[in-house]
Amino acid sequence: MPDKIRIAIDAMGGDHGPSVVLPGAALALERHPDIEFLLFGDQAVVAPLLDSLPKLKEKSTFTHTEVSIRMDDKPSQALRYGRGKSSMWLAIDAVKKGAADVAVSAGNTGALMAMSWFNLKMMEGIERPAIAGLWPTLKGESVVLDVGASIGADEHHLINLAVMGSAMARVLFDIERPTVGLLNIGVEEVKGLEQVREAGRLLREGDFPHFDYQGFVEGDDIGKGTVDVVVTEGFAGNIALKAAEGTAKQFAQYLRSAMSRTWRARLGYLLAKPAFSLLREKMDPRKANGGVFLGLNGVVIKSHGGADAEGYAAAIDMGYDMIRYELLAKIGQDLARDLESRAAAQAAKEAVTEPAANGAASS
Repeated sequence: MPDKIRIAIDAMGGDHGPSVVLPGAALALERHPDIEFLLFGDQAVVAPLLDSLPKLKEKSTFTHTEVSIRMDDKPSQALRYGRGKSSMWLAIDAVKKGAADVAVSAGNTGALMAMSWFNLKMMEGIERPAIAGLWPTLKGESVVLDVGASIGADEHHLINLAVMGSAMARVLFDIERPTVGLLNIGVEEVKGLEQVREAGRLLREGDFPHFDYQGFVEGDDIGKGTVDVVVTEGFAGNIALKAAEGTAKQFAQYLRSAMSRTWRARLGYLLAKPAFSLLREKMDPRKANGGVFLGLNGVVIKSHGGADAEGYAAAIDMGYDMIRYELLAKIGQDLARDLESRAAAQAAKEAVTEPAANGAASS
């Protein structure tokens, strides 16, 4: 494991920019004193805030950038005017050049994905990146991917997601062989899209020693924590994520309204306040903030654009763990093993079909 973790920060990213990013970095530094930061942003805005956080300033190297990627930019626009000179690009480029171990940004998701893909390239055997997030469950947490990197997936991409997600679960949860499920509209093998059914068949019949495939799971299984890793394509994954976030906010609003309706309800709230505090802690979205861009030759963490300092610190924590426990190495090993297994299965299949074809030709 590395002696120190070097984290490149896009200080200008997100809805609030440096006013949240720098305090978040300071919180993460308190938890992980072995972090060194590379900060990229507008000196006029960043420098005064950095001066007010002396411990963070001592552990940081700052680079001035005049260009910041806007939250509403299209990826193509961001690449045109931000390539080589924006705070987002330079944070990712620091990872590419080996100056940093991981890049963290709360900026425009599409721009961050495009710049990461363009700059870091894909790992061997992976065609498209994925965003993996942590999902609070009744049993703890699960890894869910893809939650919005790309729309649609064939069976081979879904298998790659299973491989990468299980590696992430091994890192975060310290599980030797995580359980994996494919998100579907039912648990029966005949249900769902053809690509999902075929991926399920390949996962059932394949040799995957680094994870334990459990079959199809449904939407309600995510919150139950039925499996450690839930695999889906980005369209369905993003809808599931936003629906869960909206439901949590709806429930919280219902609860606040109910608790303030009558004096008896208010009294009941006071008596049950410790229990409500525990519930709030469990449902705090800041604790699970941060999505990992998987499949790249480098680690990039996407923080929620509207995160506060505590939420941004959680995203940095995730990046820290990804490097401390060597996520990329584990994904690379698992992918290599999977590619070998597929090649062996294909060779065996060809060996069986070739004699049969020769026999038919001779007859």
